[in-house]
Amino acid sequence: MVRKKRKKYYPLVSIVTVNYNNSKDTCELIESLNKITYPNIEIIVVDNASKEDNPINIKYKHPNIVFIQNPINYGFAAGNNFGIMKARGKYVLLLNNDTIVEPNFMEPLIDKMESDETIGAVSPKLRYYYDPKIIQYAGYTPLNKYTLRNNAIGCREKDIGQYDEDRITAYAHGAAMMVPMSLIKKIGMMSYTFFLYYEEADWCVRIKKAGYKIYYVHNSLVYHKESMSTGKLSPMKIYYLNRNRIVFMRRNITGINFLIALLYQILIAIPKNAFSFLLKGKVKLFLAYYRAIGWNITNMFNKEIHENPML
Repeated sequence: MVRKKRKKYYPLVSIVTVNYNNSKDTCELIESLNKITYPNIEIIVVDNASKEDNPINIKYKHPNIVFIQNPINYGFAAGNNFGIMKARGKYVLLLNNDTIVEPNFMEPLIDKMESDETIGAVSPKLRYYYDPKIIQYAGYTPLNKYTLRNNAIGCREKDIGQYDEDRITAYAHGAAMMVPMSLIKKIGMMSYTFFLYYEEADWCVRIKKAGYKIYYVHNSLVYHKESMSTGKLSPMKIYYLNRNRIVFMRRNITGINFLIALLYQILIAIPKNAFSFLLKGKVKLFLAYYRAIGWNITNMFNKEIHENPML
């Protein structure tokens, strides 16, 4: 008796990316996704009210995508959430629109997910697009509970195979992060409170609190167009990074650890960084730090900070 070869299972993956004034990069991402070997995907593009280009061109160039055009910029977390709400896949893959994927990047992520139902999120290896042999991410170390700082494993190292092994990691990377839809229905989507920065770290904490593991998958490769340098510091970036660092603390740290962490931020970290900008004459950057603290004071009793939007 001849046994029939079992047909390989390809669960549907919903790929969600958020566009904001960057249709060129978004189209380049879609073009790279159109070349992948994995046969069962849907691509969902969420435009967050782009003003500097015409995002509808993304849909014209790629008519097979699902295109959502928001009337205002709701932020990175909310943009991804709108995409998740439209997703039909067993898995949701959040991809930054400034990434380019390798043709065979999807299969290792799916194989990892399908191998263990207690895995709640996976991220691929990330390398810098403009320095393609240099690693950006091969996992994360845990956040220090007082300073809320951590490190990307392998960051700025030449990739010579030193991280060619799957491993449990403290956090997935927000630029490329796959999560099962069943888990999203269980714990909810990303918090709208963050708007920008720290939303994926907060989500990862909730994933782990629900009893799931997070993995770095070494043989899945994505290139990220982020610069190896620290990049230009804008008042908006400084404001949201520091505002949301405190929001993250409020949501995830309790008791004496929260008090120590809060005092460290308010009395040491923020004044030190803020006054360094003031001494350099960068008044707008200086003021951004204190607007971040002011927002948290104004919203001290805002219950929405602790809410998690459900599907």
